[in-house]
Amino acid sequence: MIALLVSGGLSLAVSLVFTRFLIEWLRAHRIGQPIREEGPKGHQTKAGTPTMGGIAIVVGSVVGYTVAHLRSRVFYTRSGIFVLLLVVGAGLVGFLDDWIKISQARNLGLSKRMKVLGLLTVAVAFGWASVRFTSVHTTLSFTRYNSFAESSFLDIDFGKVGWVVWSVLLIMAMTNAVNLTDGLDGLAAGSSLFAFAAFTIIGFWAFRNPQTYQVEHALDLAVVASAMLGGCTGFLWWNAHPAKIFMGDTGSLAIGAGLAGLALMMSTTLLLPIIGALFVVETLSVIIQVASFRGFGGRRVFRMAPIHHHYELGGWPETTVIVRFWIIAGLATALALGLFYADFTSLPVQLVRP
Repeated sequence: MIALLVSGGLSLAVSLVFTRFLIEWLRAHRIGQPIREEGPKGHQTKAGTPTMGGIAIVVGSVVGYTVAHLRSRVFYTRSGIFVLLLVVGAGLVGFLDDWIKISQARNLGLSKRMKVLGLLTVAVAFGWASVRFTSVHTTLSFTRYNSFAESSFLDIDFGKVGWVVWSVLLIMAMTNAVNLTDGLDGLAAGSSLFAFAAFTIIGFWAFRNPQTYQVEHALDLAVVASAMLGGCTGFLWWNAHPAKIFMGDTGSLAIGAGLAGLALMMSTTLLLPIIGALFVVETLSVIIQVASFRGFGGRRVFRMAPIHHHYELGGWPETTVIVRFWIIAGLATALALGLFYADFTSLPVQLVRP
C-alpha cells in the first residue's frame, strides 16, 4: 500500500510541477497547437496553446514508479517494466507526431502510415516480450484469466502468437480511442483518472488474492497504474478548462497504451471496454459517422464527430460537456468494478482463499 501511495503521490507532484515549467518553456519558444479549420468555431481561440504536455504525464509516471521501489518492499518486475516501456514507447510516437505538427505549423503530423507503423512496432515489441519473459495468461479474459473456463464458446486460449496479435489489436484500438477523446480541455485526462484508479484497485486486489487471479507481479502492475493516475492528475491541474496546455498525441497515445497494457497483463481485456466506456463511445461515434457519410450519400448521424463535438454544436457549453462526460466515465468505471467484485463473490470459497 505504501508503494501505491508513494508512486501516485510523487507522480502527481512531478507532473504538476513539471507541467508548469513546460508551459513556460513552450510559450517562450512559441510552440503551440494548430487547430483544424473544420473543427468547432469556438476552438479557433485555442490556437497557439502549448502542446506536448503528455511529456509531463510520462515523466511523472516514470519517476513515481521508479522511486516507489526504493523505500518499499515492492520489487521491480518484468511485467511492470514492460507496461511502463509500452507507455514510453507510445508516448515517443506521439511526441514525433506532435513535433512535426508544431514545427510545420499545421494540424497534420506523422503520415497515417508512419504513425501506425510506429505504434505497431511498440505494440509488437510489448506483446513479444510479455509472452517471452513473463507468465502472462494467453486466454480470452473478462475479470480473470479463467473467466470463461465453463463456456465452450468463449473458453479460448490464443497461444503465444495469437496473444501477441490480440495485444497489438487492443493497444492500437485504445491508443486511437483516447486520441479521439482528447478534443476538449481536460476530457481525456479527467476520464483517464477513473480508468487508472480502477486498475490500481484491480491490481492490488489480485495481489491480495493470488490463488484466484494468478496475476504475476500484480502489485507492481498496480504501482504502474497508480503512477499513471498521479501523472494524469497533476497534468489535469493545468489542462482543466481553460487549458493552459494540451497533452497532444504524446499524452493520448501514452495513456491509451497504458490502459491496454494493464488490461492485458491483469487478464481483464474484455472488462477494459467497460472501464474505458467513454473512449469506446467516442470511437464508435466516429465509426458511425464515417459509415453513414460514405454509405448513405453524405448523410450525417451527428452534427460532428467525435460525439463531444456533437453536443458542443448543439449548444452545450464546453465545461458542461466535459463534466457530464466525466460523470459517464466515472459511472462506467464503478460498473466495471462492481462486475469485477461480483464475479469474485460468486466463486467457490476454496478458490478465494490463499
